Parts: sequence; C-alpha cells; structure tokens
Amino acid sequence: MSTNLSGQGQDRPELQKAIEELAESGFLGVQLRVNDEQGEWVGSAGVRELGLSAEPLMNGHFRIGSSTKNFVATSVLLLVAEGRIGLDAPADDYLPEFGLDRRITVRMLLQHTSGIFNHTGELYEDGTIVLGVPWQGKEWVDNRFRTYLPEELVRLSLSKPTRFAPGTGWSYANTNYVLARLVVEKVTGRSFAEELQRLILEPLGMTGTVAPGASPEIPEPHNHGYYRYEDAGQERTIDVTRQNPSWVGAGGDMISTTKDLHTYFSALMGGKLLPAELLAEMRTPEATVGYGLGVFAQETEGGTVFHHNGATMGSAALMYSTPDGSKTLTAGLTWVDDADLSIAPAFLTAQQRFVDAVFCGKLG
Repeated sequence: MSTNLSGQGQDRPELQKAIEELAESGFLGVQLRVNDEQGEWVGSAGVRELGLSAEPLMNGHFRIGSSTKNFVATSVLLLVAEGRIGLDAPADDYLPEFGLDRRITVRMLLQHTSGIFNHTGELYEDGTIVLGVPWQGKEWVDNRFRTYLPEELVRLSLSKPTRFAPGTGWSYANTNYVLARLVVEKVTGRSFAEELQRLILEPLGMTGTVAPGASPEIPEPHNHGYYRYEDAGQERTIDVTRQNPSWVGAGGDMISTTKDLHTYFSALMGGKLLPAELLAEMRTPEATVGYGLGVFAQETEGGTVFHHNGATMGSAALMYSTPDGSKTLTAGLTWVDDADLSIAPAFLTAQQRFVDAVFCGKLG
C-alpha cells in the first residue's frame, strides 16, 4: 500500500480503499491519480511484478490501449485546424490507394460510423463471430512480436463485408483509427510519432508518452502485465509487458503515464489544445453509445464526464475529465490476462467505482 500526496492534496482514504479492493479483485498493480478541487492525490496498490512484493509504481509507464484513439482524434483535429485535413472530406481523397467508399468521411472514421469491418474481428447481433487478426490464446502468444503493417490491417478489413452503409450506423472498429493515422501521415509526410510530438507532446511538456509503432519495448520504469493461456493441455502464464502492438495499430498501441494522461486530458478538455469549435465537434456524441470524435460522453449524477479508457493484454488505462478539465482521474492497471477476458467484469466495476467516488461524490 502506498500513497503520495502533493500540492494541497488531502488524505483520501476512500480512494486508497478503492484501489486496494481493486488489487484484491484480481488486478496486480493499480496506479491512480486524481486532480480536483482538493489538489492532486496519487496512490498505488498491489504489486509491480507477479510473485514479488515490490509495490507498484506511482507514475510508471503502461500500455494505454484504446485511449490511444483520443490522441489520434486530437491529432487529426489539430490538422483540421491547420487547414490540412477536411473533417467532412472523403477519406479516399487522402488515401486513394485503398479504393475506399467515397461516402466515408474523415469524421466517420473518428466517430466509428464508417461501417468498415474491424480488423481485430467482429461480433454480430446474431452472435456470429468473424475473426480478424489473431489476438487471443497461443496463436497470439506465438506471434506477439510479429509486425503488421497498417496497410495490411486495412486490406484485411476491406476484404470483409461492411457492417452498414457509411454514416447509417455505429460500430466500434480499430481499423477506423488505423486509417485516420494514415491520413495524418499522408498529409504531413511525417510519421505519426513525429506529428504527435509536434502537435501535443512538446507543447504540453509530456515526456512519458510514446507512439511505439512496431517496437515491443516499454520505457522504464513500469509495472508488469501477464497473459495466461493453454498450450498442449497445460496452462501457462507469461510476462507480456514486452509485445509488438502493431496488430492493433492506431486502435490502441500507445504507452503513457498517469501524469501525462492528466496533463493531456486536462488541457484538451480545458480548451488549451483545440479551437473551441473543434472541441465542440469532438464532444458532440452520436446517439448509439454517446461517442463523439474519439471520446465518450457519460452522464453521471455529478454531470457530464468525458472519457476514453483502453485495455490491451495485461494492461489498461482510465482517462476521465469534467468538461472544463478541472477534475480528472487517470489510472494504469496491470493484471494476468487470458483469452476469456475474465478481468472484464472487475474492470467495469473499477470504472464505475472511481467515477462514483471522484465525479459523483459517492464514497465507501
């Protein structure tokens, strides 16, 4: 158990209790950072590595999964602000090599309304599962250092039937963001990592955030994530802290820290990154699940909260903010993952518990 108070942060036993219960519910390591009217509170619970007693880090690096999408969306919108991308232009204008449906706009990519098949697989309403790139079980483990090119992921998606006509439905697809990142690279002639540095990381002084591409490395220090799978009838558990995230690509490959996520999301929501009209576009939710352009809008008893959480093998991120950026919650979680996603219920419970405690004033 650890707590670290800074600024005018008060002792927050309800937050410490929440993260300790989380560690007991199946998570190995929990890092939580809350910035609000009481100041900043940082705490951790659990362990840094499986089988060792070292306490988890307060501000270690972790894989942020789909929270990546918000960084991609912001990068696209900053290029819209620079007049280099048209939000309602056909994506095909920028990426003619794929022969995309001309009705698919850049906005539809960011809002998941393109109808494109998700390259990591689809679950249909009737229960049918259509597989994409392998990301579970021994098959993923054996290929966890393989590099997938973004073009490969896009072509896999385009080889499958679309979910619906562009703009007529909503379906979460990692491929939308693979395409959005390719648009960024095409219009700038630079890698996404370079543009991210120019547009976001450098202006905000963020030093712990990485767009790794196909590199399996994660900067020190970090907690460890694991994966449990079956191999020839035997259950095995391996450390997957190092893994090549190119299979998900721009849908969820980035690495960050709770401090950087706070700096970023507070600035974004507080109007310090995007022009007001583009921030308003980002935060306007479509009707299905309340997804804007790379961000979810969630109505709570304490008012609207914006967020984009994310998870990948053995690691997850939470990133929440009030509309003005004055109150944020950021967290990094590590655990022993498996093909059944057995941690998922605990992950959902954790999100609700934290939102209740921080944004709705519900303690206990």
